[in-house]
Amino acid sequence: MTPLETLEKWWGYKSFRPMQAEIIDAALEGKDVLAILPTGGGKSICFQVPGMMRDGLTLVITPLVALMKDQVQNLDARGIRAIAIHAGMSRGEVDLALNNASYGDVKFLYVSPERLSTNLFKSYTDVLPVNFIVVDEAHCISQWGYDFRPDYLEIGELRRLIQAPLIALTATATPRVAEDIMARLAGSGDRGFALLKSGFERPNLSYIVRSCEDKKDQLINICNGVPGTGIVYLRHRRKCEEIAAFLQSSGISASCYHAGLGNLARAERQEQWKRGALRVIVCTNAFGMGIDKPDVRFVVHMDLPESPEAYFQEAGRAGRDGLRSYAVLLYDRTDIRRLRQQCSSSFPPLDFVADIYQKLHVFYEIPYEAGQGRQLKFNMEEFCRHYSLNRVQTHYAIHYLERAGHLTYCEDIDINAQVKIIVDRNTLYEVDFPEPSMVELLELLMRRYEGIFSFAVPVDEEYLSRSLGMSVPALRQLLYKVSLEHVIRYVPADNSTVIFLHHGRLMPGNVDLQADKYRFLKEAAEERTEAMVQYVSGTDECRSRYLLRYFGQEDSADCLTCDVCRSRSSARPDNVRRTLLKFLEENPSAGLEEVRAFVQDPSNGLDSGAFEVYRQIIDGQSI
Repeated sequence: MTPLETLEKWWGYKSFRPMQAEIIDAALEGKDVLAILPTGGGKSICFQVPGMMRDGLTLVITPLVALMKDQVQNLDARGIRAIAIHAGMSRGEVDLALNNASYGDVKFLYVSPERLSTNLFKSYTDVLPVNFIVVDEAHCISQWGYDFRPDYLEIGELRRLIQAPLIALTATATPRVAEDIMARLAGSGDRGFALLKSGFERPNLSYIVRSCEDKKDQLINICNGVPGTGIVYLRHRRKCEEIAAFLQSSGISASCYHAGLGNLARAERQEQWKRGALRVIVCTNAFGMGIDKPDVRFVVHMDLPESPEAYFQEAGRAGRDGLRSYAVLLYDRTDIRRLRQQCSSSFPPLDFVADIYQKLHVFYEIPYEAGQGRQLKFNMEEFCRHYSLNRVQTHYAIHYLERAGHLTYCEDIDINAQVKIIVDRNTLYEVDFPEPSMVELLELLMRRYEGIFSFAVPVDEEYLSRSLGMSVPALRQLLYKVSLEHVIRYVPADNSTVIFLHHGRLMPGNVDLQADKYRFLKEAAEERTEAMVQYVSGTDECRSRYLLRYFGQEDSADCLTCDVCRSRSSARPDNVRRTLLKFLEENPSAGLEEVRAFVQDPSNGLDSGAFEVYRQIIDGQSI
């Protein structure tokens, strides 16, 4: 089948979005591809379609566990078998998943980057039938990028082990980052790298920046002024809960979402918001990655993001359906100082970082030269309380130890419930169960999970509950009851921060903290911070044009809908409105292009600001 036929058969779409077809064609020709598409540009289709058109397995590397689970679930619903391997899974679970991927009918294998360097994963690389290697969030491999992850550097070694075309995808890459990505991901052979990117313009998205003392009042005005669903971003969990409660007290349907909530509560709130039962979700940046909700009408930031890259990605979750939407950033006079302080505190002194390295090992009673490969269930509050440490400094010290390659730090990981059937199959059929639902559950477990008699396997509680026609809490109660019959061993689902140790404990003075890298990363972070400060404090340049220029797109026009462009048009005399109304009366079927041509015609005495007056006339909405 052709790419378009494949798209229609499996996804039901009759056409591609901009640049998708070009990216798919380049991949099918065997080229390595770096695809830069804005948030909402449909990146997953760019590798899922070619993956379905080739025999074998598409290996997808992504750091986003929520995205993995969402895409695996979506593919499974379409009859396409997919598996995810991520932090929080035991060695037995990973071994089973890799075995199924190697010898089963699996089409997509999602892997978190920290798994690439393990001996278990490497032992399967010669039998995994990989047709494409996909690198999602590819900017994470670049030290110039805003979200550098050392585990991504393992992809270079992976390319030597697996000879397959590579598809790298990102929504946020400056020209310098794009060059770095291609250099680090370049494989052997002569297939060459194709850099394909669509324009970053979002003509339906109005960027608004407001300096205000009362952010809550502004938020209420936005919620009341713009119909539809919205997202509100804040940095801290406590503030998310506070703002959600404030919105509820103001009569607005809202709830909070952050990584500190249990996985069931997060899943329920996300689902309520996606189906429209909740109008506004108030969240940290833990929310939104990989969530495909096209009709988000506004995204509000009540704290300054750390970089234009983070802001562009989060703001871009509004208006994916192409209708008028708003990205609003609210700040007060203290926010800029606070952002700069945060940037400075995110790089604690190297002697403090070295001390945290030793304290981590002492806390878990790990002697020198031991600990390689250990997976530590980590509680930041308990660790800091034990050593009387500053939580923020400690958080960033552990993050820098990760950047220096000593460990992997995975915050708030959902760990699936695990089940093992502890009686043999013949004995199982002789057990007299007190409830028929127990028999139904066990039959479903045996059909769904290979190896469940050999070791504990992770189970999808949502799938099991749907199949049995019960709620997740009722399923958990049923699993517990079956465990009391001494038929299964049941380990309930959990949520935890996990630290993976990359090598044995080093002696003091031998911990390489790479001082040159430290200075480099700190300077790059300071540059991104100042770029964010310039964005919010600037009043002369169109917001969209500023962001496009930051990402290397110099040739762009004023958006005519941001607060800067609006301020220019608001100074126009009333005759601008009268001129436009007269034109519309005489040309009732005029579209955007006809109006633009009318505005740009110098004989009419108008300038670019008149186009925003036109927008205000036709949509009647204003923030």
